Amino acid sequence: MKTTISNPAHQLIARAARAVLPLGLMCMALSAHAQIEVDDDEIIVTDDDGEVEEIDFPEAMDVNADSLLSLYSSQTYLQADNDCRMTDENPQYDADVYIDRLQRMPTVMEMPYNEVVRACIDRYTGRLRRTVSIMLGSANFYMPIFEEALETYQLPLELKYLPVIESALNPTAVSRAGATGLWQFMLTTGKQYGLEVNNYVDERRDPIKSSYAAARYLRDLYRIFGDWNLVIAAYNCGPENINKAIHRAGGERDYWRIYPYLPQETRGYVPAFIAANYVMNYYCEHNICPMRSELPAKTDTVVIHRNVTFANIARVCNLDLQMIRSLNPVYRRDVVSGLSAPATLRLPIADVTRFIDLQDSIYASDVELKRTEVAVTQPTAVKKSPRSKSRRGRGASYTTVRRGDTLSAIARRNGTTVAKLRRLNGIRGNNIKSGRKIRVR
Repeated sequence: MKTTISNPAHQLIARAARAVLPLGLMCMALSAHAQIEVDDDEIIVTDDDGEVEEIDFPEAMDVNADSLLSLYSSQTYLQADNDCRMTDENPQYDADVYIDRLQRMPTVMEMPYNEVVRACIDRYTGRLRRTVSIMLGSANFYMPIFEEALETYQLPLELKYLPVIESALNPTAVSRAGATGLWQFMLTTGKQYGLEVNNYVDERRDPIKSSYAAARYLRDLYRIFGDWNLVIAAYNCGPENINKAIHRAGGERDYWRIYPYLPQETRGYVPAFIAANYVMNYYCEHNICPMRSELPAKTDTVVIHRNVTFANIARVCNLDLQMIRSLNPVYRRDVVSGLSAPATLRLPIADVTRFIDLQDSIYASDVELKRTEVAVTQPTAVKKSPRSKSRRGRGASYTTVRRGDTLSAIARRNGTTVAKLRRLNGIRGNNIKSGRKIRVR
């Protein structure tokens, strides 16, 4: 599905935006005849000269609401708010309304407006309405943790919305590149900031430990760049890529000036972050009802000095296996690995005493654990991402270049864009040979 965003008040937008947005993207996105097309995966900006700019949506902006509702925490603690009487209509507002709302938010970081920010807001308030509703309910679980970690390192509290665009507040989320957890740490960065990852444990999935690691990482990035837009861009693509962009831009250190030299997804990352801040504050103005949430029962931990399976704990203590998994996402294989070093198991307070009383019976049965340990030593097939398959593999179609064909003509004929044809076929420039077979989907 593709929609074209048109704005009848270009001059009004330009005048209002110049007060808060520097050069760079503003000039391209807000010029009188610039067009922005929104595809399933990206924003395509065409300027007055026909130059095309591709901007990827962050991966978490394509999360299916049903996948979030399948989480144990959602099923157990979230429910639709039947008292919410708002219609499901998504009102559209003029640019000056968005500009005013963004400026009114109590943020340390600059929240400028442009048409790409608007496209990200429209995505959240449109096709991702149910996802936003779920995230608003889940925020009651996670935002206090994020705020405490950010406050510890004296960082702007609006950074608590980074996990919204990183993971859609899913603590077990794994990206196509392997980034994991609420804050989507890559393996190397996670270990650099003290998060243990081995066959049994992945602390990137621990909401508390990963939040404090993310706060330290953000603090260090700010010490390097001294600009919050560059910090969150670096959080997405790494400080090395930001330094390369700065070098290619002749030493410029403003996000919107180095913008053309950034990776595609990072070009959309700061606009998506601004949009996440907007929608988590102004959801009522778009008739989005938050899911109703009940705070989970209070929990406590027990220290374990041997390996024990979740299955044994659930069976002997008569507990819900999914509940144990939800409270202990750090364990990758449903095994508390306490043999090499003391490990903790988190349980509802009411069940901690039961575990202590029955622990001998839990430890006595280790058949499942031995099977698990054997499985760990065997190589496993790597599962391909279902989303990647649907985007890149299924439904591919091709056409043969005719004599005199141009990329523009082929794009029009096949209902696609020149930018997509270039990307799908590795084409640079405009030269294509007749008789060549190229992919159009």
